Amino acid sequence: MQECPPDPNPVFAMTRQLQSLARPSILAMACAAVQVSAAAEAPAAPRPQAQAAAAREPAPVAGSLESTRHAVRSSALWLARHLDSWFGDTPFEEGGSVRDGRLSLDLLHRQDEGSKVTLRFNARWRLPNIERNAYLLVGRDNEREVVTDSPGALSTQQRLVIGRADEQKFFAGVGVLLDAFDLRLGLRGGPKLYAQARYRKAWELSDADRLDFRETVFWTQDDRVGSTTALSYEHAWSSTWAMRWLNAATITQRTGKFEWSSVLGAYKLMGTDRVLSLEALALGQQDSGVDLTDYGLRLRWQQPVYKDWLVGDVIVGHFWPRPDAASIRTSAWAVGAGLMMKF
Repeated sequence: MQECPPDPNPVFAMTRQLQSLARPSILAMACAAVQVSAAAEAPAAPRPQAQAAAAREPAPVAGSLESTRHAVRSSALWLARHLDSWFGDTPFEEGGSVRDGRLSLDLLHRQDEGSKVTLRFNARWRLPNIERNAYLLVGRDNEREVVTDSPGALSTQQRLVIGRADEQKFFAGVGVLLDAFDLRLGLRGGPKLYAQARYRKAWELSDADRLDFRETVFWTQDDRVGSTTALSYEHAWSSTWAMRWLNAATITQRTGKFEWSSVLGAYKLMGTDRVLSLEALALGQQDSGVDLTDYGLRLRWQQPVYKDWLVGDVIVGHFWPRPDAASIRTSAWAVGAGLMMKF
């Protein structure tokens, strides 16, 4: 959900893209495989008339995917136009847009927590009748991570944590961009009010090194004031190899204790939008009684499933959680798969 400027270094762009991608659905990947096998079994020498007709008609699976994406985007545009008309008479076409649209279906199974299927939706709307530098955020995602502005690579979804069923909530908000600052005011499930002020700064240390800093101060009625600090260092070994070390810490007035997380990963670019990664994760909480509340390893394969707007990945991980001193450290395998549609 974080918006980043275009990066001339393809490896830096690759690691940044991993922060916001969701996992692909096994069903969708199977459908894609069926489509490929069906094409392989087609008659070797079709008649010219049949060949021309086939060229005009998309394959059943491809046609369904195209129709689904068109329907989702059309619905988002219709709603954006409708909301924009509340604020003035400027036509939506004069600067209005729907950007960063993501529809994600995820399947997760963890040995110590069971299974979960989640549907997530995120989009950013620019409404010309509000302001040129303002936008509207809408979606359905982990409520806590939306409020605290946690980095995508450190989310519960990416850490293969099942969590509670009621953590996924709808949210909507208005944001204003002021140079390096991003101010947001929104509502999430309840509805409950929240506010954010985000500052972001990046340094190109060299042609192969980059440092990103982000500070988000947020407010909710339950937490009162809180903040999330994120720092990421990236290094490109070559045009196809890169590493990233990402750290984040969150504290609120309600708890007065830091919760921190860290991920160190290596990434291998293996073709257009095809990435293999291996990451080590560690999490901790101040005064929990243990050095690490959880740590583990995760292996991920990511690739396009259909064109460049249907992206899938599969993750396998092994973790060693211990939430507090009264618990014993256990171990658990986890696997995740999903599908993300960009619209």
